[in-house]
Amino acid sequence: MAASREKIVIGTRGSKLALWQSNYVKGLLAELTGLPVELTIIKTTGDKILDVPLAKVGGKGLFTKELEVELLAGRVDLCVHSMKDVPTDLPEGCIIAATPQRVDPRDVIVSGAGYNLETLPQGARLGTSSLRRRSQVVALRPDLEIVDVRGNLDTRMGKAENGEVDAVILAAAGIKRMGWGDRITHFIENEQMVPAVGQGAIGIEIRENDPFMVGVCDKLTDPDTLTCITAERVVMNKLEGGCQVPIGAYARIVDGKLVLDAFVGAVDGTTILRDQLIGSVDEPAALGEAMVARMLEMGADKVLAEVRAADDVDGLIKT
Repeated sequence: MAASREKIVIGTRGSKLALWQSNYVKGLLAELTGLPVELTIIKTTGDKILDVPLAKVGGKGLFTKELEVELLAGRVDLCVHSMKDVPTDLPEGCIIAATPQRVDPRDVIVSGAGYNLETLPQGARLGTSSLRRRSQVVALRPDLEIVDVRGNLDTRMGKAENGEVDAVILAAAGIKRMGWGDRITHFIENEQMVPAVGQGAIGIEIRENDPFMVGVCDKLTDPDTLTCITAERVVMNKLEGGCQVPIGAYARIVDGKLVLDAFVGAVDGTTILRDQLIGSVDEPAALGEAMVARMLEMGADKVLAEVRAADDVDGLIKT
């Protein structure tokens, strides 16, 4: 590919997983363009605040905003994100231009004692910082004690493996990408727990007015992944989801049709709204819109309003 610049600079967070993902994209870019590709590590708000649950930090773009500042300033040519961290409302001038092929979207259990969701003892301590996971787990196992666990992937896994908590729930994709798949104790199927929007996918964000990078990114996108992510992100956008509310959506292509599951729940697990719709792979946004309408009919707006109105997420947990 003929280049209109001397090198490509990737903006990335500094965690091991973020660096793995950015180096993966770096390899793709180098092969595609023949240009030198460099990484610039940028610390985000979500990386700096590790002693507060994500739901209490407030705001959107906790893991993306600082990267986007560098992108818009022209100091980096693209940012590499975990798609589940990317808000649906991007800064003006920024676009998600590529989604390489998604990997395993499921949530998993890591436990030093080998527990899964069913075998965890009554009153066991289960670690997660996700309201989505918390809501669905408490609905399944109201006897468990949910413990907020933050930090890098290996830090959270370590807390379960050294007994600080009995188990943690994490995303399969990151663990597998890091080569730590043998440390997964149990895979939680979609039937039990709806994944986060975009879970398992990587998003490449660029400046909208950068035709060179637009052309490059067109060649990095997996069409099926883009279709599925599009449907999921419509659900999150219309329901105004993010780290602060318990929302999940997961789309996949089955027998030529687009299948979409979505979930909205109360933090204490007492209300779980969930449905599945099937639509055309050619109209992912329309399927997402239909799912939003269905969830609103079921009362999702009332459930989410209660979560957003709470000053303290823990105050929503009934004991």
